[in-house]
Amino acid sequence: MKNEKRSVSTRRKRNATKRTAKERLQEFWNIFEKDDDVLVVITADPDALASALAIKRLLRYRVRNVTIGYPNEIRRLSNVAMVELLKIPAERMKSFKSDSFSKYIMVDSQPTHNPCYEDIEFDAVIDHHPVTKGWDASFVDIRYRYGATASMLVEYLRAADMKPSVALATALFYAIKVDTQNFEKKAQLADAISFRYLFNIANQNLVRKIELSELRKSELNYFKTAFDEMKISKRRLYAHVGRVRNPDVLVIIADFFNRVHDVSWVFISGIHGEKLVVIFRCDGYKRNAGTLASKTFGETGSAGGHRQAARAEVPLKNLAKQDQDFTTNTLRKLTRRHL
Repeated sequence: MKNEKRSVSTRRKRNATKRTAKERLQEFWNIFEKDDDVLVVITADPDALASALAIKRLLRYRVRNVTIGYPNEIRRLSNVAMVELLKIPAERMKSFKSDSFSKYIMVDSQPTHNPCYEDIEFDAVIDHHPVTKGWDASFVDIRYRYGATASMLVEYLRAADMKPSVALATALFYAIKVDTQNFEKKAQLADAISFRYLFNIANQNLVRKIELSELRKSELNYFKTAFDEMKISKRRLYAHVGRVRNPDVLVIIADFFNRVHDVSWVFISGIHGEKLVVIFRCDGYKRNAGTLASKTFGETGSAGGHRQAARAEVPLKNLAKQDQDFTTNTLRKLTRRHL
């Protein structure tokens, strides 16, 4: 029975893009009742945080309570600054019982993206990542061509005639900036329309403060290690930086090296806790980082992403014995198999 409920309704997901904004909104609202306690589950990054905040606004007065929960610790300074400056009411999921809610929403992710979600049956999933298999929900809105889930939530708010507060508009504006990399990544006209709508509402000074909060002084050492470990071969740059206190620093390093001329692929890895974390970057032209991540690490851990950017997380115990003492050479060996 559980597997039947989790089977993907491909037709419904394919048809999701054919609905108007008002139709999507009404279908979403129809799931809920006045006495519902709702948990919005996210992996805390700017797009997910802003989108969850928008959902909380959409459900105000329609349900009893909305809680935003995340499993991962928020360590990246810009994300910490976003939560603090915009007063986003998000809670670590270990601080409450996740089975005490009547409805569950996942936003900016899908149930198969993280093993910790496998025991939750979601009522709604709203996301902009490529569709995955092995799950189902009563309401599904996945538009993988969008640059940000936040752009989709702006459409929901506008369909509901709800003008976002300055804090909400700032969160959504910043989220679209981050996920489209200031529209340097592939995005839709819809992303630009949502961005333009938010421009005169958002507080640009707060956006700038959040953007400037990125690196701790202690994290500069990881850059030194990355430079020391860096290997470039056939326009591919590899670096394993060893153990990291915060895996988000790997993303910052990968984005930095992705600016190097004559480098088509960037692979940055590190060990966080008992997991190997690998960040993939490429130009997305005749290359697909998400596909490569899935092919390389999909069978041993969670992996996926977009054409230009992807991520894999693999428990160290799942690696072959000879690969558990991970190095830059190991990273190069594993990824080049599928290139």
